[in-house]
Amino acid sequence: MERRKLSPDEVAQQIEGLDGWVAESDVLMKRFEFPNFAASLDFVNKVGALAEAADHHPDVKFGWGYAEFAMTTHDRGGLTEFDFDLARKIDAL
Repeated sequence: MERRKLSPDEVAQQIEGLDGWVAESDVLMKRFEFPNFAASLDFVNKVGALAEAADHHPDVKFGWGYAEFAMTTHDRGGLTEFDFDLARKIDAL
């Protein structure tokens, strides 16, 4: 997988295959809903393990009943295949 900043057309193609993710200002984002805080925390911890394994770390915000993720490839100044690959892995949890 190449860490190359994707063009706007490539971003549009990649996001078509994702459910609920949005790309704004070179950031890929999604909010997940859960029945309580414990479920949110459990999901965030699972995503953390995926992120560590991929050496690609999203910004995370979570609380009672929700978790939000925002991803970009900082050293490339925008979205790369790494962001979309991690998004697919998160959705598979």
